This record gives sequence, structure tokens and C-alpha cells, in this order.
Amino acid sequence: MTVTYVIEGSRVTGLEQFWKVIGEAVNGPGGYFGRNLDALADCLGGGMGTPDDGDFVFEWRDHALSARALGHEETARHLRRRLERVHPTNRPATRRRLDEALAGRGPTLFDLIVEILADGTTPGTLRLD
Repeated sequence: MTVTYVIEGSRVTGLEQFWKVIGEAVNGPGGYFGRNLDALADCLGGGMGTPDDGDFVFEWRDHALSARALGHEETARHLRRRLERVHPTNRPATRRRLDEALAGRGPTLFDLIVEILADGTTPGTLRLD
């Protein structure tokens, strides 16, 4: 039987709130389901936190609201914080991505998250409502 995890897009007001919303969708109140993009991909790909039943779907309701909240502005905010912590060899690439986000170009956090959730190599699937 397919398990449906609902992401309430109206509750996603930024990246930190997204982590809370998806964690609660999968594991109930206070639940954890990653706190960065690599952890999210790991949770979906069989790593720690992967749902027990491989037959699941994410239903992202009001996803257009989330797309705005996780748009270029939030992407730039996220990249500014990463730039402070990233390994020196990765700073130029991170800086370029930040410049693109500040200019309103390039993939947003929403785009990256959707790509991870919709990746055909993971057991689940994604429905955008």
C-alpha cells in the first residue's frame, strides 16, 4: 500500500521551515528528515531516515507558495551562509552560484529540492498540487 507524505506548501516560509514541514510529514511532530540537500537525498536513497516502506509518494500541496518562499532570495540567503563555511576550494563555485541567485538566475532551492524528490533513482515519487 502506497504511503502518502503531505508537504503543506503554505507552511513552507523558508528553508528552515521546509526541513520542519518535511520532517513532520514523514515522522510526525518534531520529526527529522534531513537538514540539508545531501541529507535529504540520503534519506530518500536508502540512508538513515529512509521510510521503511519503499512504496511512498510526496504530495506537495500549494507548491507554488513554496516555490516563491524557496526562490532566488532564499537561495541567496542560504548560499551566503554556506559561503562562510564551505571549504576554500569550493568558495569560487559557491560565490558564482550566489551571484546568480542575487541576479535572479539559476536554480532555486525549490528547484533543487524538487529535483531530489522527483529523482527516478529513489523509491518514492512526487506529486505537485
